[in-house]
Amino acid sequence: MDIVSLFSGCGGLDLGFSLAGFNVIWANEYDKSIWETYKFNHQKTHLERRNIQDIKSKEIPDCLGIIGGPPCQSWSEAGAGRGINDSRGKLFYEYIRIVEDKQPLFFLAENVRGILASRHTKAFTNILNQFRKIGYEISYQLLNSNDFNVPQDRKRVIIVGYHEKLGGTFQFPKHNNPGLTLKDAIYDLWSVEPNKFKDKVTIHHTIPNHEYIDTGFSSIYMSRNRVRSWQEPSFTIQAGGRHAPIHPQANKMIFVEKDKRIFDPLSPKPYRRLSVRECARIQTFPDDFIFKYQYINHGYKMVGNAVPVNLAKTIAQKIYQDIQEYLNNGSCHHLRSLEYNKQLTLLLPN
Repeated sequence: MDIVSLFSGCGGLDLGFSLAGFNVIWANEYDKSIWETYKFNHQKTHLERRNIQDIKSKEIPDCLGIIGGPPCQSWSEAGAGRGINDSRGKLFYEYIRIVEDKQPLFFLAENVRGILASRHTKAFTNILNQFRKIGYEISYQLLNSNDFNVPQDRKRVIIVGYHEKLGGTFQFPKHNNPGLTLKDAIYDLWSVEPNKFKDKVTIHHTIPNHEYIDTGFSSIYMSRNRVRSWQEPSFTIQAGGRHAPIHPQANKMIFVEKDKRIFDPLSPKPYRRLSVRECARIQTFPDDFIFKYQYINHGYKMVGNAVPVNLAKTIAQKIYQDIQEYLNNGSCHHLRSLEYNKQLTLLLPN
């Protein structure tokens, strides 16, 4: 089943769909710091490097599905939250344009939980209505990746559209939470000291990408605990080294007063941020997925912006089954009826 990837990043979503049986034939990523990584790890996929606004839909191959995560900074709870009024937020409409023109059987879009904030209700409703107008029945949920075989608390909004010809809406898979923790993800790496760099990576570790950023800790960083124990899932892996969680070898940070914590001077092990490879493990990238970068923050950015591979794979497997049934039988009788999705009945008036 051939699919197309938009706003691909390093391709965590693409890898999950590939592992589920899909064939990613074409991808688009405009950030040149990512190109080498994508091409190295997705060698059979054509990578289009132009700005998506400059790409005509007819230049994109026909496909059964379109996947991707339009830029999420505009919707972030931690950012300015300008949403669709920001130039990056408006790129969601480029995604809609291509889906409308290509008319695939399905699409999947991923975004941060901030897109559900009350200040974005009108914009988000408009986006979903646009998808309805071009022939798609929509399902969306706020998912925690830790419920889907990922050792990390990471909440993201997943939007899945099924073409109206399928006769129903996507049903999200049930939670499959095996309780994965930091110990499951990175314990075998704890005794292998990573290289530390402030900026440019000059020496590569024997374990690919096992480097961490060695810079100071801001007052914002020290405002709350940044250490999870081996028996807990990781904090959210973010798209920047300065925000990377502390390795679980150290004690949890000590509360001093509101918005102020300190490192425990009696900690048996020193405080350091997780390495790029440790973050990649937590994002469920396999060790043979190699991140190519000269500057360490580019590594953290690629990993932190990705969709966890196991989450992508779980959702993709369900989509694959539905599309395969439609291709074999001309229908998907087990799908929810179009009247079933009550939240969308309320959100998307006729």
